[in-house]
Amino acid sequence: MRDDVLAQPGQVADALWRTDAAKVPEQKMPGGLMVCGMGGSAIGGDLAAGAIGARATAPLRTVRGYEPDPWLSRHTLVLCASYSGSTEETLSCFEAAGRVGAPRVALTTGGPLAERAREDGVPVIGVPSGMQPRASVVYMTVAALECAALCGAAPSLRNELEEATQVLGSLAADPAEAASVAATLADTMVVVHGAGLTAPVARRWKTQMNENAKVAAFASELPEANHNEIQGWAWGSDHAPMSAVVLEAPGAHPRIARRSELTSEHLEEAGVPVARVNARGDSPVAHVLSLVMLGDLVSVELAERSGVDPTLVGTIEAFKTR
Repeated sequence: MRDDVLAQPGQVADALWRTDAAKVPEQKMPGGLMVCGMGGSAIGGDLAAGAIGARATAPLRTVRGYEPDPWLSRHTLVLCASYSGSTEETLSCFEAAGRVGAPRVALTTGGPLAERAREDGVPVIGVPSGMQPRASVVYMTVAALECAALCGAAPSLRNELEEATQVLGSLAADPAEAASVAATLADTMVVVHGAGLTAPVARRWKTQMNENAKVAAFASELPEANHNEIQGWAWGSDHAPMSAVVLEAPGAHPRIARRSELTSEHLEEAGVPVARVNARGDSPVAHVLSLVMLGDLVSVELAERSGVDPTLVGTIEAFKTR
């Protein structure tokens, strides 16, 4: 898994090439982009929306379930993402989108999704096989960013992807920060806080800790957490070993930046170990992808500290067979 994470810098250009090769038609869609997927195949939609932020010119929505939103029409581009191509929820959304005449794109390594897409004349963006679905995060995110631009829901952010490649390369060469953060979080249940573009990244950190490190972890969003969750930290780590991560990025609303600082101070005063993590780079895309890569590395560090294999997800696989 560590090798898959360290490969992320080189995956950006490959993801762009694969998206171009699919020849997705460029057409303005007033309904924007809807990404349908589950788990590691869905997170790309969230991360893309976070990176696009206020630059969106049409809705950007990620659906996790069997049915797309009821307002879906032929004026919305639907990106159906399933690494395996056999995710039942995504296949259901693919069929439902077809019934209402919505233009579709499949994002997958193959399987039934690719087969049905080709039968229907739907473009297929190929993803390389041989990795865990969650390790394809760069491919999923880049494809969502590109589809958002192709349907007119956002500007093209290829220049930011170029910068992100350089930022990820520098992060891959510097393991110290990931090791330091992992040391703070070791042997605890973790709550990862984000806001704005870092909110979906917090969700990514949470799921990577679940799957790679095999620990309970949770994601929270500011400022909402300051209106409820903050009270729950009154006892600090007295009842259970807890820690917190606060993800930050340049350009946040001044009050969000202040809330991040105050939240960190409050938790530390309650005796909770806190890791404040700053994004790298100059652009929103670099901010998102650098925090994603760092979180992935932290989760692998935690797994290695605990002596568990970060790749295996036996509980998830067993549950799918029930």
